[in-house]
Amino acid sequence: MAMAELNLKPTKTHLQSSQHSFLSRTLLRHGHCAFYPLHRTTQHARISCSVAPNQVQVPAVQTQDPKTKPDCYGVFCLTYDLKAEEETRSWKKLINIAVSGAAGMISNHLLFKLASGEVFGPNQPIALKLLGSERSIQALEGVAMELEDSLFPLLREVSISIDPYEVFQDAEWALLIGAKPRGPGVERAALLDINGQIFAEQGKALNAVASRNVKVIVVGNPCNTNALICLKNAPNIPARNFHALTRLDENRAKCQLALKAGVFYDKVSNVTIWGNHSTTQVPDFLNARIDGLPVKDVIKDHKWLEEEFTETVQKRGGVLIKKWGRSSAASTSVSIVDAIRSLVTPTPEGDWFSTGVYTNGNPYGIAEDIVFSMPCRSKGDGDYELVKDVIFDDYLRQRIAKTEAELLAEKKCVAHLTGEGIAVCDLPGDTMLPGEV
Repeated sequence: MAMAELNLKPTKTHLQSSQHSFLSRTLLRHGHCAFYPLHRTTQHARISCSVAPNQVQVPAVQTQDPKTKPDCYGVFCLTYDLKAEEETRSWKKLINIAVSGAAGMISNHLLFKLASGEVFGPNQPIALKLLGSERSIQALEGVAMELEDSLFPLLREVSISIDPYEVFQDAEWALLIGAKPRGPGVERAALLDINGQIFAEQGKALNAVASRNVKVIVVGNPCNTNALICLKNAPNIPARNFHALTRLDENRAKCQLALKAGVFYDKVSNVTIWGNHSTTQVPDFLNARIDGLPVKDVIKDHKWLEEEFTETVQKRGGVLIKKWGRSSAASTSVSIVDAIRSLVTPTPEGDWFSTGVYTNGNPYGIAEDIVFSMPCRSKGDGDYELVKDVIFDDYLRQRIAKTEAELLAEKKCVAHLTGEGIAVCDLPGDTMLPGEV
């Protein structure tokens, strides 16, 4: 037998390990290996394995049977299978939920909502598959420890990894939160390219290993174009299964309308966010209702609606950052919960919700082949339909045209990531998103 030393530096052609301990356990199951952690300032550990000469070039992680589940975390290794005596007739089949950026602030709120049964219901057991980076892997272990200590009965599995091909295996929901923030002096075009590469890779991973009907919600900004990149790199998954999160914008719009009208926000319905999750987004007050009445019949100050209301919603995140010192995390996690619930529970009669979806076949005359926030309804089966009974005026159409032009420009800017040729980046101004910096 020859002795091969494997350098675990990730490459585009080899699957990465979730963590050093995961690699050592995996390799020990499949051969005679020794795990050598290096100095903590180095990025990679060394694993030496006894292999036949003709096996030297084969990456060790590929020796694991792809049909087997990835290693679980802690107590979940003991209890993650639903034993016959534990199952009840009311429990449903376990669902796999993958979350990227799982060590971040948004996930820190979201994961516990998912595990508690708040999102999918009190009878729905779940498995959480958490994706992090080499830099965040220890923090990810901390997240898993907190999930252990919370004793959620519906949380049957937790696995952590830095490899999307592991995390997305058989995923039925993929919540793509992780993205690089925008640093000082970085143009938005550069951010589109940097984060676009992340979502191109994640799209390929979803295409390779996720459930064929996986539902994908893209949160990492710029989320509309990232969702487009992701779906273009996942041709085997229906394009309509990809969503860009604009629910936080909808929630902010409902709040402002309720404040102005002097009502609680449960009286506000039929609110649409049109277009891009940027400062060109269009909060639609024309079709919105307050206590069943058109907003313009309740709020007579139409100048406020066209100017202050619209600008407040568009820039709400930036104001929050100035006061809070960081971008919204808790409210973003709530809006992700709302977005999922809107797809897994029937939409109330006459109402609708906003989500960024693929525009092909839309009834509004919006350009095809982009991801655009529009009004949707759902029967609660995870799917949706676009609302047809909406009205437009010149003001609304002009605003929609502006955000549409921005998304078309962003699409050209990432053509190299969607398989559509050479990128041509000529964005119509810098509509910086709150939270990008």
